[in-house]
Amino acid sequence: MVFTVGELAKKLGATVEGDASRTITGVAGIREAGNGDITFVADARYADAVAATKASAVVVSKTWDRSCPAPMIRVDNVEHAFTQIALWFAPPPVKPAPGVHPTAVVAAGVQLGEGVSIGPHCVLEPGVKVGARTVLFAGCYLGHGVTVGSDSRLYPHVSVREHGQIGDRTIIHNGTVIGSDGFGYAADQDGVRKKIPQIGIVVIGNDVEIGANVAIDRARFGKTQIGNGVKIDNLVQIAHNVVIGDHAVIVAQVGIAGSCHIGAHAILAGQVGVAGHLVIGDGAIVEAQSGILRDVPPKARMFGSPAWPADQAMRSHAVVMRLPELRKQVLEIGRRLAAIEKKLQQG
Repeated sequence: MVFTVGELAKKLGATVEGDASRTITGVAGIREAGNGDITFVADARYADAVAATKASAVVVSKTWDRSCPAPMIRVDNVEHAFTQIALWFAPPPVKPAPGVHPTAVVAAGVQLGEGVSIGPHCVLEPGVKVGARTVLFAGCYLGHGVTVGSDSRLYPHVSVREHGQIGDRTIIHNGTVIGSDGFGYAADQDGVRKKIPQIGIVVIGNDVEIGANVAIDRARFGKTQIGNGVKIDNLVQIAHNVVIGDHAVIVAQVGIAGSCHIGAHAILAGQVGVAGHLVIGDGAIVEAQSGILRDVPPKARMFGSPAWPADQAMRSHAVVMRLPELRKQVLEIGRRLAAIEKKLQQG
């Protein structure tokens, strides 16, 4: 795709500051962009990078007031605008032809909707139902009684264990396992741990995206549930009977213990750990590497391990960073006091 800066601005309903006739042939990051690329800046921390950019155009906010050597497209929401631009330049998604590859193993009675594509070496067990236009790439496994909605995409080596339910327009990336047994054991009188049967299922809503190598455990009983519009990054562990509300965001390497309830629109940043049976309220944000040991109110912002309100945690962290300096001051005060006491004793 090729556009001028002016054409892109018109499609966005935005204004141009600079040469609107420049040709744009691709998108790139602020530091990597070169001639023909358009890039964006959403934070003043990158002002130096903007001043040195080789891009042919930069998407900025209407309030941007820093130096920029390239034409600027001024918009209300930089992230949203650049997402639209990226979509215009993105190549069309790979769309395999409908049909079942000859190496796939499809049990008798499996129901496939119109336009479904089943890739090489996929296995579909008895009772599976796959909705219209859904794509299963190479090596996917759907266990007994699994249902997958319409227009979904399961990338290579996704496994969905027995009776799992996946909604419409859901994307699951390589290597993810849906419905493995929950981590449940009971110790006998000798301290030997015996496996507790995990007889529940996993239910995933519509418009969900799940990253690579995610593990979502089946419920001990009932269901582990992922709401509509939830976005889950790579390498996340979601334990048995967890409920994640609509449009929540779970970032990479998060671990959520059993029976937790994550509210709608909540955000768990990278490497957050959540202890079992807790509730994180709607719209709450948990900062990276935090450990949650108690319930979090709606719309709260938490940080630290154990986590506490982010503003308090940041102030405490600032004090901790000054501890070496404070230690020196305390030692100096101690020396001065000792000197004063010595003089008083000498009278």
